[in-house]
Amino acid sequence: MIKKMNSAKMADKKATLDTAAWMFNVVTSVGIILVNKALMAKYGFTFATTLTGLHFATTTLLTVLLRRLGYIQPSHLPFSELLKFVLFANFSIVGMNVSLMWNSVGFYQIAKLSMIPVSCFLEVVLDKVRYSRDTKLSIVLVLLGVAVCTVTDVSVNAKGFIAALVAVWSTSLQQYYVHFLQRNYSLGSFNLLGHTAPAQAASLLVVGPFLDYWLTGERVHAYGYSLTSLSFIILSCTIAVGTNLSQFICIGRFTAVSFQVLGHMKTILVLVLGFIFFGKEGLNLQVVVGMIIAVAGMIWYGNASSKPGGKERRAHFIPSNKSQKHGVTSESPDHLDDKV
Repeated sequence: MIKKMNSAKMADKKATLDTAAWMFNVVTSVGIILVNKALMAKYGFTFATTLTGLHFATTTLLTVLLRRLGYIQPSHLPFSELLKFVLFANFSIVGMNVSLMWNSVGFYQIAKLSMIPVSCFLEVVLDKVRYSRDTKLSIVLVLLGVAVCTVTDVSVNAKGFIAALVAVWSTSLQQYYVHFLQRNYSLGSFNLLGHTAPAQAASLLVVGPFLDYWLTGERVHAYGYSLTSLSFIILSCTIAVGTNLSQFICIGRFTAVSFQVLGHMKTILVLVLGFIFFGKEGLNLQVVVGMIIAVAGMIWYGNASSKPGGKERRAHFIPSNKSQKHGVTSESPDHLDDKV
């Protein structure tokens, strides 16, 4: 009886932490999209890659401060693993920016939707995950709903298709690798950020100005900075710290596929808030129907994947000896259970 009560308390605690982590990610992700949209649309700061580099530089400063204060304990991540992660992550950022430039909005949205089946493929092949029929059908319903909401004109060319291909696979690999590194090296979210953020900041701040000039024809140093635009840049960087951290927490707790599925809730929220704050168009019937379908799919996915056999590994993971050898004493990782 006591054991059952303890199990129930642990389950309730996990559900509470899962909800808090997810809400943290939703709030920061939607917030940064709205701030960046205002920064780029109203104030003409279109240097997306450089801005992302500034985001990671701000995140790096926070992790350095927390390490000095003793909130982040020493941990180990092999350089080869760090290099692979940074390559995946940077190709993801660059690929998404180039894909948006070379493709129609409709094909760009289709490419983003295809990340879910690619992430599923990676989990099936690399982690031996098995999905139930209901879980698969719920994912299809989510994709259908978001497609109805967002996909309009669809046109594609050869170079746009290649850019989208690079963006989809690199993003899926980066998100899978977040979960892999946390699990394999017993790294908490702050520890992993402490390893990856400096490398990403340095590489993006070097490459970003050149890439942004290639994409926009404008130089970041020639931009007419004002107090308002600087305030928005600082606000974007501040929110980005939470976005980066919450992404690592959520992928650690939910895995990349669940992160992608639930992530489309942010797409719907961005649509709604975009209509409220920017007021370009009303909520037409197509968008409303798409939202209803997508939300129904997300609820179905949550129920289906949490049931026994809904989504499970065929072989249990055996913790790597590497973390034991290096005496990792980081904060408790956010991924100790086999979760969805």
